[in-house]
Order: sequence, then structure tokens, then C-alpha cells
Amino acid sequence: MTLEEAIKMAIEYEIRVRDAYLNSIDEIADQTGRRVFQVLGQDEQDHIDYLENRLEEWKKTGRVVSKKLSSAIPSRQTIEEGVKRLDAHLSERDSGTEKEMLRKALALEQETLNFYRRMVDELGVQGKLFCSFVEIEEGHEAFVQAQLDYLSRTGYFFDMREFTMEG
Repeated sequence: MTLEEAIKMAIEYEIRVRDAYLNSIDEIADQTGRRVFQVLGQDEQDHIDYLENRLEEWKKTGRVVSKKLSSAIPSRQTIEEGVKRLDAHLSERDSGTEKEMLRKALALEQETLNFYRRMVDELGVQGKLFCSFVEIEEGHEAFVQAQLDYLSRTGYFFDMREFTMEG
């Protein structure tokens, strides 16, 4: 795969994920849940804008300079600390629709993350463009999984058992 093809495919992945988040907002009754999807959707739009700029740069100059890519989603450590301070109202809300949307979002995030990892491996030096995306998408995946675990009351948070129903 060429770098241009990889960037175009990355844009398609980001659009799919963005649309999944933004199209879910109206289906979620809880204000906090809607805000989560809005922030994730905007983060994905920022990725689209970044990739489109890199594609234009590639078309004009035949090269791409990786620029700083940021994310509205905090680090995994920050997410862990924040969940410890979640408001009690989260445990009382009806989160069925939100959980369904989060499951879909998680699958899309994992697919996108795998794509970026593959591009880093396959494209060599040019694949470095996607290194920041790997890190950011890992954060998105962790964030969505944390939300889903919390709402599902699985007893797990970031793959660590928080509690057990056994003695």
C-alpha cells in the first residue's frame, strides 16, 4: 500500500468512527453520555482534518511532515483517576442504549487501531505518520472500554478486577 492510499484509507476509518459517535448522540438520554460521544466525535473530526492536510501536503510536495497530533481524550492514567471520582448519578441512570452504542464504538476503535498499527509496520519510514494515531486510538479504546465496563458493572476496569461476587 502506498502512503497516499494509506492516508485515504485512514480518512475513511476516521469518518466511520466519527459518524458512529455523532449519529449516536440523539439516541442517548443521559447528558453525560451525550457529552462523551460529542467529545469523541470531535476528536475523530480533528483526525480527519489532520489527515486531509497531510494528504494535500503529499499531493503538493511528494512528502509528508508529521505534525503534532493532539487528542481531547486524556491519558489512560487520567482516565483511571477520573473514574474513581465519578458522580453517583452514573450508577442510577438507564444506560442500555449508551452501552449498545459503546459496544459498537469499541469495535470501530479496535478496527481503526489495528489499521494504524498495520500501516506503521507496513510503510516503514513513511508509516511514522501513523504512530501518533496508534497512541491516540489506544487512548480512545481504553476510554470507551472504561465507560462500557463502568456502565456494565462487570467488576473490571481496564482489564483489572475491581470486585468479585465470590467470597
